[in-house]
Amino acid sequence: MNTSRPRRIPLIILLCAALALGSSVSRAQDTPLLHHIAIEGDHFALDGKPLQIISGELHYERIPREYWRDRLKKARAMGLNTISTYVFWNVHEPKPGVYDFSGSLDVAAFVRTAQEEGLYVILRPGPYACAEWDLGGLPAWLLADPNIVLRSADEKFLAPAERWPLRLGRELAPLQITHGGPIIAVQVENEYGSFGNDHEYMKRILAALRNAGLGEVLLYTADGGDELPAGTLPDIHAVVNFGPGEAKEEFAKLQKFRPGRPMMSGEYWDGWFDHWGEKHQTTDAPQQAQELDWILSQGYSINLYMFHGGTSFGFMNGANWQKVYEPDVTSYDYDSPVSESGALTKKYFAFRDVIAKHRPGVMIPDSPAPLPVIEVPEFELAESAPLWSNLPTPISVERPRSMETFGESYGYILYRTKIKEPLTAELQVHELRSYARIFVNGKLAGTLDRRKKQDRLRIEAKADSTLDILVEGTGRINFTTELRNERQGINGSVTLARKEFSDWQVFLLPMDDLSKLRFSKARADSSRGPAFYRGQFDLHDIGDTFLDTRGWGKGAVWINGHALGRFWNLGPQQTLYVPAPWLRKGVNDVVVFTQDKPETQRLRGLRAPILDELGAE
Repeated sequence: MNTSRPRRIPLIILLCAALALGSSVSRAQDTPLLHHIAIEGDHFALDGKPLQIISGELHYERIPREYWRDRLKKARAMGLNTISTYVFWNVHEPKPGVYDFSGSLDVAAFVRTAQEEGLYVILRPGPYACAEWDLGGLPAWLLADPNIVLRSADEKFLAPAERWPLRLGRELAPLQITHGGPIIAVQVENEYGSFGNDHEYMKRILAALRNAGLGEVLLYTADGGDELPAGTLPDIHAVVNFGPGEAKEEFAKLQKFRPGRPMMSGEYWDGWFDHWGEKHQTTDAPQQAQELDWILSQGYSINLYMFHGGTSFGFMNGANWQKVYEPDVTSYDYDSPVSESGALTKKYFAFRDVIAKHRPGVMIPDSPAPLPVIEVPEFELAESAPLWSNLPTPISVERPRSMETFGESYGYILYRTKIKEPLTAELQVHELRSYARIFVNGKLAGTLDRRKKQDRLRIEAKADSTLDILVEGTGRINFTTELRNERQGINGSVTLARKEFSDWQVFLLPMDDLSKLRFSKARADSSRGPAFYRGQFDLHDIGDTFLDTRGWGKGAVWINGHALGRFWNLGPQQTLYVPAPWLRKGVNDVVVFTQDKPETQRLRGLRAPILDELGAE
């Protein structure tokens, strides 16, 4: 999430004849009731009755499927009547035309589960999401085209962006409330007013959603108060996004912009996200509870962003841009009412008390019992697999290119060439995205970190030395027009003493299949350079835990084949959340990749996370 997000207005299609027959006929035919959601003056109306939306945001992609129901029950128990979720395009279409709605990506199953738990659903299908997610949820393969202009009327972008909702509609159009499902609203794009003001582009996205059958419910845009003119459409409802302390001012802007219409906060930011190397963000729960009370007292609707943040598992974290690159950590705890691992916080109970006051006569269920949490005693990762001896077949190119041009979307990429003459000189890497380790004959010569705007390094080399540049894509920018240039790896020239290198070997390292790694008993000298480490631990009882990665430097972790995410000694995050459903009784397998020599080849699982401990640069 970043500054503001768009929301849309109601255009509701009801099958007139079926509606006229009424509910008794529907019941008689044993078919789902058809419902109608609309705007009536200054309020929303469901089947003609006023509806105040009290929603909380959570993203099913950031929650293990086995925990969906637990989180949804906690939403109901906080008094919410609605949940809001993004649909991240990039995880559902990992390659052009290849769609995945299975397992933890079965969004229709998630929506049906929400309905079973008595919750309405606000759907945020993109194509762009933001949400501190890699490239704001846009597929990285779009960037293989060097001329594409993301989030614009460029046909190279619009063609796939319009196909996406057509495929999504097959999953979700039948789950709109008009067909008896729980979906009451669908958002058009997202916070476009903070990005541009191309209303023709917005109209195309709106038309694509309607063509996909997703226009039978409330359609809306969402923006910050000052961005409303740029991000909205005349016939689509508008809502406003803002942070604590801004409610009165931002609602006044919305009221002035759309007088006499329903007032809603599409995102009320009740927390914030973390960047590597910066302090963990916490916010003022009592102040937010007081402001929530005022919002609900006005009869306004709200979506709490986030109700439950979850985790940006694998390599899915995004990055911010404020004239400097700021990659996000793996945890999306967000200081939410429900913590990253599903624990209920003081904020949760403060909000619950406020909401209960504004829902008189509604029986709010008790909160579910806490989930089991375990410690994992320290265990050894006794095997190692050096990266240098586990490289895939290289691709030969004249000049370096970004990973997307090779069909790789996430992970690492290694560029290798020869330094033919002995010299000591400045190495410069143009358009580096986003973190690199430089090796000469396998020995670390230094690092280049985009956060620090580093692109050059003085190195010393003998004749016929091997130059390796290992680049990590540490998360694409997910906000502002900077995201249009987020090709990872090296997308420019590499020069030494101002002379450009040619004749490169490129090794793709998406790290999505570790089965071919060749492990052996780790030796004291085996960790000269980047390496994988493997170990096991036994469990008698299963529960959530938090893997302590302190002392391991910078890398990523997999448990039983599940990608937990990135770690970095910079902090503030020093543990990785391990959900109980990803563990098993008996032997559990752990693989760690690190670019550093670990201080110890041991790990342990803690009962509580460490999200606020900064380390040394």
